[in-house]
Amino acid sequence: MTTEAPDNATDLDAIVLAAGAGSRFGGGKLLAPWKHGVLLDGALAAAFAAPVRSVRVVWGADERVRDAATAFARAEEAEGRLKLVHAPRFADGLSESLKAGVAALPADCAGAFIFLGDMPRIPRAVSRDLAAALKPGVQAAAPAFEGQRGHPVLFGRDLLPSLLTLGGDQGAGALLKGLGPALALVLAPDDGVLYDVDRREDLDR
Repeated sequence: MTTEAPDNATDLDAIVLAAGAGSRFGGGKLLAPWKHGVLLDGALAAAFAAPVRSVRVVWGADERVRDAATAFARAEEAEGRLKLVHAPRFADGLSESLKAGVAALPADCAGAFIFLGDMPRIPRAVSRDLAAALKPGVQAAAPAFEGQRGHPVLFGRDLLPSLLTLGGDQGAGALLKGLGPALALVLAPDDGVLYDVDRREDLDR
């Protein structure tokens, strides 16, 4: 199957955070078997299906993640849209991986989707709905299911510099909470926007 850039892909880009060691999983989490491939494939499929011109995969702890991303893009005939980003300080926490991805975005990026590599069940339609929600007065858009905010999150251009100031093993949750009405919440069709894999038993949830 060929994964081409959607017709409405303009100046949005995607980042897939896949640099962690997966210590709670016991290592090798993103390469664990998942359906007909590996766990990372689920996040990559959602990212490449988003209305974006490029997908930046941030890797760090395991070089095999870089190879798996390349293999996925090759199989989908989407190698031209894949950009690999190394996060040398991945061990310092999630924020370092996020900052590496944001710093690698092109200067004309109007907004970036942040996907997590261990979330393999993101509904394909969600990203299109998030892009549609990024209107004047809205700085970010996120899916919600049964009252819980999920992933991916789409950050508008004006918020991208703020992501570069984050530190530690925290994502952008606090930043999003402070946005008030400038954060658009989009109803998701299922709990795939909440489902992540931390431990091996999570694969069976």
